[in-house]
Amino acid sequence: MRLGFSAEEEAFRAECAAWLEGQMAGEFADIRGITNLVDKAERRREWEQQLARHGWSCIGWPKAWGGRDATLTEQVIFAEEYARAGAPNRINHIGVELAGPTILAFGTEEQKQRFLPGIAAGTSIWCQGYSEPGAGSDLAAVRTKARLDDGEWIVDGQKIWTSLAQFSDWIFVVARSEPGTKGPKGLTFLMMELDQPGIEIRPIRQINGEAEFNETFFTEARCPADSLIGAPGEGWKIAMGLLAFERGVSTLAQQMQFRNELDAIIAAARANGAAADPLIRQRIAEAEIGLRLMRYGALRMLSGGEGGATGGAALTYKIQWSTWRRSLGELAMDVLGQAGELAAGEDYVFPMLPNLFLYARADTIYGGTNQIQRNIIAERGLGLPREPRGDI
Repeated sequence: MRLGFSAEEEAFRAECAAWLEGQMAGEFADIRGITNLVDKAERRREWEQQLARHGWSCIGWPKAWGGRDATLTEQVIFAEEYARAGAPNRINHIGVELAGPTILAFGTEEQKQRFLPGIAAGTSIWCQGYSEPGAGSDLAAVRTKARLDDGEWIVDGQKIWTSLAQFSDWIFVVARSEPGTKGPKGLTFLMMELDQPGIEIRPIRQINGEAEFNETFFTEARCPADSLIGAPGEGWKIAMGLLAFERGVSTLAQQMQFRNELDAIIAAARANGAAADPLIRQRIAEAEIGLRLMRYGALRMLSGGEGGATGGAALTYKIQWSTWRRSLGELAMDVLGQAGELAAGEDYVFPMLPNLFLYARADTIYGGTNQIQRNIIAERGLGLPREPRGDI
């Protein structure tokens, strides 16, 4: 197990840090420190394209498709320095971290040539069409339908919690293409343009005043017959492959953002005197310990211990960080006191720490609830018997 970085990796870190600091102190200073996913969307589109022009858009991809062939460790280093520099959340996170790797792994050569350049260049933004109303965390309970008709897939149904759909150009959709099937059988994975008749996007206003999520309605929406990844009926296999990407590198480097949030809480506690409260100091210390444990756990996975980033230890990470961050949000509000309940202006926009508290309520739900994660740990990590799943 290796809990550190080599000289070459530290040199790479210095290169990342210097470039990012130059951008955030210069041309893109106006979007530095944005922690939500909706502010200044057009400027963040420009930021995606700036990253691409300088080779930082998708560093883990092969060079042939616009990447740098970066190692897993280099990807995490870049993500850490990205957060340390205060660079904004990526508006094309789903394109770069989920759609692109899925197309690279399962797509045809023609599909790679069609889709990857736009994602790498930051000119095509993607969102994810997985969740549906009434399905809860059961991803396989898909009711959206797709049928082939005269050389086109025709899609009818509804998706929900579609992050950033209002800013996206493309969506990948899991739809039921074989009537009468249930659960993971009979699903197909389709890539669809959003700007077309038959697709309607309705933003959902959240408790923190933002509208990151959307309802997405499909009424005889269309895409060409060759827009599927894999074969008809293989959608579940593709969807599970994509989720492996979601639970891999894209979450391993969150700790630098968490570091920024904890530092902001400590600064607030010092400024308003809350740090004099021994119970607050104890909770800050516990948060610090939890963050360091997460970092050592990530380094252990990166070093290849216990199966590496896809092994049993990695299965515990989602429930670990989401529960820790929910507690961090509660600590933030206790440090701020009544001041944390005030939103500035008519737009009902909260500052960073109250927004952390409100948003972190969702951390233990999206991407697989804690209950789902416990099932994954039990069944895939520990090899326990599968939970009964009705007649699927």
